[in-house]
Amino acid sequence: MAKTERRHAPAWLTALLCLAWLLPGLATAAAPRIGVMTMEPGEIFWERFGHNALIVQDPATGEALSYNFGFFDLDEPGFHRNFVRGRMEYRLEVLRLERDLAYYEYVGRGVGIQWLALEPDKASALAAALAENARPENARYAYDYFTANCSTRVRDALDRALDGQLQAQLTGRSQGNTWRSESVRLAAPAPWMALGFHLGLSGRADRPLSRWEEAFIPMRLRDALREVRLADGRPLVASEEILLPHRLAPPPAEAPRTAGKAFLAGLALAAGVLLAGRRAPRALAGFTLAFWTIAGLAGVVMAFLWLGTAHTAAHANQNLLLLSPLCLALLPGGWARLRGREPSARFRVLLWIVTGGAALAGFLKFLPFMPQQNVEWVVLLLPLHWALLRTFDPKR
Repeated sequence: MAKTERRHAPAWLTALLCLAWLLPGLATAAAPRIGVMTMEPGEIFWERFGHNALIVQDPATGEALSYNFGFFDLDEPGFHRNFVRGRMEYRLEVLRLERDLAYYEYVGRGVGIQWLALEPDKASALAAALAENARPENARYAYDYFTANCSTRVRDALDRALDGQLQAQLTGRSQGNTWRSESVRLAAPAPWMALGFHLGLSGRADRPLSRWEEAFIPMRLRDALREVRLADGRPLVASEEILLPHRLAPPPAEAPRTAGKAFLAGLALAAGVLLAGRRAPRALAGFTLAFWTIAGLAGVVMAFLWLGTAHTAAHANQNLLLLSPLCLALLPGGWARLRGREPSARFRVLLWIVTGGAALAGFLKFLPFMPQQNVEWVVLLLPLHWALLRTFDPKR
């Protein structure tokens, strides 16, 4: 009997040992599963650049929540004014994963998810931080397309959870992409949109981006996460799965190259102006009125973006030299020519100033300390301005 007592521990001690053995497993099971969900580009202009969200899944129930930083309200008072001025606010919303996926399935946008190999304590801390961020008083943030958007918010939340490892591994590495190249590339299926980005962005958009910075594009962040390692050397991404197939045409792999076509078009326009100046001067005057109107209005918009908005990537745009607001001041002289009259002396001065500005834009291409990728606009518009000067200068 005494031997039997030595072989069996008291019931309370046995229960305590079992609980101690189970607690680590219970703690691990309680930790949420964290994923990064990436949505492919859509067809509406604000969907052209893709989207992403952080997923928090309860392993016990399988219920998953989507923390989505991409919400805005078109009906909000002053939204359109703030949009133009570059002072928009977005907010974080929490949706059930099924509800978030329903829209993307309806419009045919592909969705994939990367499940992350976060330690239980880091996964729990990230889930708690997201829940706190989603509170109404914390959910809104000042939006910037390049530096503070839905994707950079996902990136930054992950970086905080990883104690800065994400930024440390992605900063200093570059693929040579820029804000301009990425914007024009993804907007290419909508030519008017790509044209607007290319024309409206200044040299500030032409600095090569680090992998950290180019994560403003959700698909770039997805690609970068595949290369990130945890402190113990394990890959950050434990697994990937496709939730929805992509049924739309994919965006191009790189921005279209148009300098050669623009050069040929510039030469053709210049030749047409010189020929029409001799054979159809009034028809040329009509064309010129349309061109100066469009050029002048484009210049006014670019000047407003620089001087009146927070769109810093459009500030100090050298295309103002090619599409000057002064073109609007040339319209009276164009009307005079259309009516067969000689323009005023002021018209000649303005014509030389506008053409000189275009020539200066061309000269700036030779200065490495003032880079702006607008050679397409230079080779297209400089020959046209020169030909108009040759044709319309009454003292030539």
